[in-house]
Amino acid sequence: MGPLTLLVAGNPAERALSLLERLPADTRIAVSESPAAFGKLAGEADAILDAWSAPGVLEEVFAMCPRVRWVHSLTAGVENVLFPALVASPVPLTNSRGVFSRSLAEFAVASILYFAKDFRRMIRSQAAGAWDRFDVEEVYGRTLAILGFGEIGRHTARLASALGMRVSALRRHPQRGMNSEKDVPIYAPAALLEFLAGADYLVISAPLTAETRGMIGETELRLMKPTAVLINIGRGPVVREEALIRALKEHWIRGAALDVFDCEPLPAGHPFYKLKNVLLSAHCADHTVDWKELAMQFFITNFERFQRGEPLANVVDKQLGY
Repeated sequence: MGPLTLLVAGNPAERALSLLERLPADTRIAVSESPAAFGKLAGEADAILDAWSAPGVLEEVFAMCPRVRWVHSLTAGVENVLFPALVASPVPLTNSRGVFSRSLAEFAVASILYFAKDFRRMIRSQAAGAWDRFDVEEVYGRTLAILGFGEIGRHTARLASALGMRVSALRRHPQRGMNSEKDVPIYAPAALLEFLAGADYLVISAPLTAETRGMIGETELRLMKPTAVLINIGRGPVVREEALIRALKEHWIRGAALDVFDCEPLPAGHPFYKLKNVLLSAHCADHTVDWKELAMQFFITNFERFQRGEPLANVVDKQLGY
């Protein structure tokens, strides 16, 4: 295959994009936040890299590229990337699924321990100079239910199992998870209520699709144990926000650890900020010091596959949305 042309929709000043220097020397590369800047090069583009571009930019760039054969997103979630023209086209879309799984799994386990050991109370007592002895919970033998058993879910299951927790999972296609974690019971979506009722901790790591949007609402939250904790590291709208706020205020469940929200940044004065049974992360639970570089390295490896005509990694099912 001859020299390839790559358009990068993103900020040229983004430090992680310096890794583009690792691509073959004959690769023609253009980087811009403005589609108009690509000019005539768009007509020759073989691939498009969406490098955390503003909403609508990728769609505009894609429309300018009649011979593009591959689109890659540096994010794991693609709900904001799947515009109609891309979905309808034969052009494959790949993403960064799995790149951030370890750090998100660590956040999930940290959240479990935060509530089990009541770290908030310890910090409060220390700040007050109070010698406050109280009983804590052991997570050994507790049930962790994982909604969405992809890369993040499987990493979380392994860490939780190492703590002696019992793990169950729910995914759209249960048979796909049967061989990955043989000791984890896999539920189908039709068994959601049974799945939730047994959870001491619920980790949500599902992608946002038409089926998962609003999947956890009042009915589901009321069914959970009053001692249960909800941990959302997937997408905010999977949980109905108003129902969750009420559940936390009225103590239908013990608490929630949240890394994702309906609206980001979370507006000032939002109820989540004031609730003492909530642990908040500003959608940065996977922001290790090198998270952007890791995403870029995965893209570079995939680019090498593309150049050699090999199957791409992390091809998104554009109809399913993940």
